[in-house]
Amino acid sequence: MKKFGGKVIFLDRNDINTDEIIPAKYLNESAKIDLKPFLLEDLKLSGFSPEKLAGAGALVTRANFGCGSSREHAPWALEVNGINIVIAESFARIFRQNMYNCGMLACILPKADIDMLFEEFAGETAGAEQDRVSLVVDTSDAARQNGKLIFSKGQKTKTVSFVLQGFERDLVEAGGWVDYAAARY
Repeated sequence: MKKFGGKVIFLDRNDINTDEIIPAKYLNESAKIDLKPFLLEDLKLSGFSPEKLAGAGALVTRANFGCGSSREHAPWALEVNGINIVIAESFARIFRQNMYNCGMLACILPKADIDMLFEEFAGETAGAEQDRVSLVVDTSDAARQNGKLIFSKGQKTKTVSFVLQGFERDLVEAGGWVDYAAARY
């Protein structure tokens, strides 16, 4: 299973769509790695620039992340940039399933938890301050089908639980749909 977590980037906006995640003009690329330099290049968000993604392993955002087209290129672009977990209030259904199909995590948290994470860890703006926020993801609680997100910044630490159950857990543990199918069929 992949290791999840790392440096956290906060994107304080609802409805970030797949065209903003990876612009449509790059969909003719034949390899996932070719998408790497174009991740979030069209995202318009105060204080954000794609350069801030360097070394990131996780995104925290608001509601309806991944809306728009149902392309699998959006999770691929995240994956080749080392981002293997997105945490949001909600996701577009197909985008969320594509994340799990790639063996990645798309964690839904209540609005109150998302608000708390932004307040406690993102600061007032999306600036250099967030570079020190890190995330450790613990998915070892298979019996209860829960996971833990452990955020830290300096001496401050917060733990938030999330649900990972059923087929989603199976896909993550296998490393994605292709590996899941290869092991079973």
